[in-house]
Amino acid sequence: MVGTNSSAFHAHPPTAPTRPRPRRRCISAAQGLVKMSLPDSVHAVLSSYVAHVREFVANSSTSYLVALALVNIPLISIALNVLFQLLPRDKSRPPLVWHWIPVFGSAAGYGQDPIQFFLDCREKYGNVFTFVLLGRRVTVALGPEGNNFIMGGKHTVMSAEDAYTHLTTPVFGKDVVYDCPNEMLMEQKKFVKFGLRLENFRAYVSMIEDEVIQFMNKDSSFRIFQMNDINEWGRFDVLDAVSEITILTASRTLQGREVREAINKNYAQVFADLDGGFTPLHWLFPNLPLPSYRKRDLAQKKMSDLYIDIIRKRREAGNTSDEVDMIASLCNQKYRNGKVLEDHEIAHIMIALLMAGQHTSSATGSWILLHLAQRPEIVEEVYQEQVKHFRNPDGTWRSMEYEDIRQLPVLDCVIRETLRMHPPIHSIMRKLRDDVVVPQTLASPSEDGSYVVPKGDMVLSSAAVSQVDPLLWRNSFEWDPSRWADPEGVAQQAFKQYDDENGAKVDFGFGLVSKGTESPYQPFGAGRHRCIGEQFAYLQLSTVVATLIRRVEIKLETDMPKPNYQTMITLPKKPRNICYRRREFEQQA
Repeated sequence: MVGTNSSAFHAHPPTAPTRPRPRRRCISAAQGLVKMSLPDSVHAVLSSYVAHVREFVANSSTSYLVALALVNIPLISIALNVLFQLLPRDKSRPPLVWHWIPVFGSAAGYGQDPIQFFLDCREKYGNVFTFVLLGRRVTVALGPEGNNFIMGGKHTVMSAEDAYTHLTTPVFGKDVVYDCPNEMLMEQKKFVKFGLRLENFRAYVSMIEDEVIQFMNKDSSFRIFQMNDINEWGRFDVLDAVSEITILTASRTLQGREVREAINKNYAQVFADLDGGFTPLHWLFPNLPLPSYRKRDLAQKKMSDLYIDIIRKRREAGNTSDEVDMIASLCNQKYRNGKVLEDHEIAHIMIALLMAGQHTSSATGSWILLHLAQRPEIVEEVYQEQVKHFRNPDGTWRSMEYEDIRQLPVLDCVIRETLRMHPPIHSIMRKLRDDVVVPQTLASPSEDGSYVVPKGDMVLSSAAVSQVDPLLWRNSFEWDPSRWADPEGVAQQAFKQYDDENGAKVDFGFGLVSKGTESPYQPFGAGRHRCIGEQFAYLQLSTVVATLIRRVEIKLETDMPKPNYQTMITLPKKPRNICYRRREFEQQA
């Protein structure tokens, strides 16, 4: 018999039950290795152990051994993972965060509270460290210099496209954002920026105010308000209400009249299905055969068809509309090579604008109202600021104008402080296309050595950490809008470094912008991927909050909700109800 160990074969009588011989050969080989590599005394002990194992294997059924393996393989894997972390490591690699379970790594700690996870890791490992996230190695660089290292890194090496395209492309659509070369994305951002013109912003303020008033007059969550009762308190789920207000105001302004007309209760499920495909699960596992993935794809097709139909009808009508929306602006754009922006590209850019703006503005608007509801004295300050600037002698209100918004310091401080404590995105990742050396001033293994992050790994920047870093901010975890009123304080210095109106500008392909990568305050990102919609977001948030505060008093029903870090955007957990009461009787016409 080929490959049979003859001595082992004759060691058992023919009547004995036969066993698969490979197990015997493995044990015999192990005995040989033990004999060659260990002293006689140790060899004797281990030989006895191996003999007992051999006898146990020979007398056990295959099914029993399989069951035993299934129980012990995880334990063995954990033991090997621990052993691997105890072995000497390449000193040029950043320190690895200790974890027990292989592949799973530090997913639990990071997913539960990434801010605390990063701060704890910084205490142990410094500003640069690597952790394992479901089989991915992620190297974190903290602090303002860490932000600059990643957000200001070369896009040809630190790729946002490679990090995110498998999440964004099924939701936004093909040929836009991260499904195209970076140079084309920069041109697309330039097209969008052209649509965010000053004259459009001036028209948007009254539109947003009107949508908020209509919502308060019609939505069931404001039933007490609609009763014209100034004594009874009502309540609303802040995220539900602000999310709906956000999509209504965005569709009325940026998205266009036809989209606003289509955004009704029937379309709510389509948007929910599309939104359901924009989760950490879909980033980690892009192609699972689950219902949420199929619903996402169907919803994306339906949304895309909606926009393409609007564009087609406008083109057939000669595109003579005097609309001030983004569709009208994009229909007239061309790439530098002369190629006209195609209808499906316009449709997919519009979906990207809708989704990105919806998530970030609804999250920030919710946190603003929650913090205000917890601090009634600051609500009163915001209200009195509105009275001072917009109250008419007859008790009516005049509408805000775009130029008014920057002249409201209390509201401005409230928004900035909320963005400091609750930036919509806590982690920004890039995938490395080449090895990257970490600057020694950020972190290093020794005075003359440098850390090297290998090609294929992820790198992560977290402005959410630098924005609440106790080393940089006084009472960093307290919501204190007054910190922004001090022109020489840390907050204003960080904002000047981020906005840098009088400093050098960089053109990444979508117009001159402040780089802002070295600031500890980066609520809208930084560098070439800085959000071009920050001015619209500020306009939208200011108008929504002011319109609400003019009409109702608010207070928090329970304690301040905890952040939910298990979503792509940091949202408040339930319960998140805000109580409201009408300030004054509605004046009859």
